[in-house]
Amino acid sequence: MAATAPSSAAIAIPGQLLGPASKFQPGPGTHIHESNLYSSLLGLVHVTQPVKAPGPVKRLNKITPAPAPAELPTISVSRSAVSDKRETLPEVGNTVLCRVIRITPRQAVVAILICGETVLDAEWQGLIRVQDVRATEKDRVKIYESFRPGDIVRAEVISLGDQANYYLSTSRNELGVIMATSEAGNTMFPVNWKEYRDPETGFSEPRKVAKPY
Repeated sequence: MAATAPSSAAIAIPGQLLGPASKFQPGPGTHIHESNLYSSLLGLVHVTQPVKAPGPVKRLNKITPAPAPAELPTISVSRSAVSDKRETLPEVGNTVLCRVIRITPRQAVVAILICGETVLDAEWQGLIRVQDVRATEKDRVKIYESFRPGDIVRAEVISLGDQANYYLSTSRNELGVIMATSEAGNTMFPVNWKEYRDPETGFSEPRKVAKPY
């Protein structure tokens, strides 16, 4: 599937694909890997169109040279662009993006990074309990087969929990892991609803995969 750049002011997370290097120039907060541009940090995406310099007036009695190749738009990711937003707290029903910090047999501990479309000023801790991972076959769910530390997860806030944690769920099809790194350190891609695959080694790893929009 061809990669397209996010719209200006969209939110990017570290490692997110922004677009091909053949169509965009890298700006601050981005890096190039294998001819593609990726976000280097968590922040807002900006696409800046090149400024066209006025060209010479065309004369009918002269052969004009071919125009120079058009410059490419620049993609940048800025964390400071969201630093002045008022603090947003996750609420029940909100969709959040979070990073898995650690796992236990009964739950995954996560840091909530984004609530809705807002990058949070502070990381709030959440829990995805084993009974909240899937809507079916709950007795067969294993946390280590659903999440791994470092995964980026799309989840829903189902309870304000206790004073230390929000309770989150990934039971809907569109919720779950949206970005995962293999044990070999490579960014993986989803192959079905319960597996990600390393494109370098070819090995698959279990995850609770989020169905893409």
